[in-house]
Amino acid sequence: MSAPSPAGSLRAAYGDALVELGGRDPEVVVLDSDLAGATGTARFGERFPTRFFNVGAMEATMMSIAAGMSLGGRPVFASSFAVFAAGQAYNAVRQSICYQRANVKIVASHGGLLVGADGATHQMVEDLGLMRGLPGMTVIVPADAPSARAATFAVHDRPGPAYVRLSREDLPTVTDGSFAVGRAAELRPGADLTIVAVGALVARALAVAEELAQVGVSTRVLDFASVKPFDEPALLRAARDTGAILVLEEHSVLTGVGALVAATTAENYPVPVRRVGVPDIFGESGEPWALVDRCGMSMERIRDEAWELLRLKGKAP
Repeated sequence: MSAPSPAGSLRAAYGDALVELGGRDPEVVVLDSDLAGATGTARFGERFPTRFFNVGAMEATMMSIAAGMSLGGRPVFASSFAVFAAGQAYNAVRQSICYQRANVKIVASHGGLLVGADGATHQMVEDLGLMRGLPGMTVIVPADAPSARAATFAVHDRPGPAYVRLSREDLPTVTDGSFAVGRAAELRPGADLTIVAVGALVARALAVAEELAQVGVSTRVLDFASVKPFDEPALLRAARDTGAILVLEEHSVLTGVGALVAATTAENYPVPVRRVGVPDIFGESGEPWALVDRCGMSMERIRDEAWELLRLKGKAP
């Protein structure tokens, strides 16, 4: 994988993909909760006004309407901020969408700490755990704009409920734009250490892997954009090949991908696992990337955890 390219908007990529889907599939409808300009769905509304519905600031109602439309035979995309889509509307998502196995794709923008100045009330760092726990729910966290576009098409083509988490911040392009549900993308090969990364922290995983390469450490980087279903074979292969795994996620370490990786390796092929993510805290208002650093996901912290794993393996002084 080459060095990351300039940053792109995941929300804009989603909006563009929706417009393309609208042209391909005349049955697709899109719902939003009065945030279309921020989530990216306004583009679809402008192009297909009769298939776009602004429900207003009633997220649970939006999920119920989406479920009803879906059970009537329409593919539905429903969008809001992650704190509203996964938090405010959780019970409606559980009862109306997942329990009914409705074909609703929830695309939630503004996930994680990168909401920045909006503060702790809007920084949803528990959503992946909540959504991963729902039976039948597909959970996707794209790392860049090209994979966000690809994920939009992928969830459209996959029957049943899905949750896609997008960042508010533009992110560097780190993938080739390919994406498959249930598959982890190996962005960099390696034999000494594996970094499993999700979403906004994939670029930092690649940066640390490049630094380690300068001192002779071979680091595998897996982009776990497909959180559920996840690529268990790729994870266990990495555990066997490299013997240590570092997990990076802009999400609570209590219920996120780190917990998934730790449980899976413990049950199948135990190796040292370290988790870098949001500790048992709420966020706070501040500059987005400074908040990520402050809450324990800085480059320095990632380097330190990588070297600690290498020391456990006898690969570092």
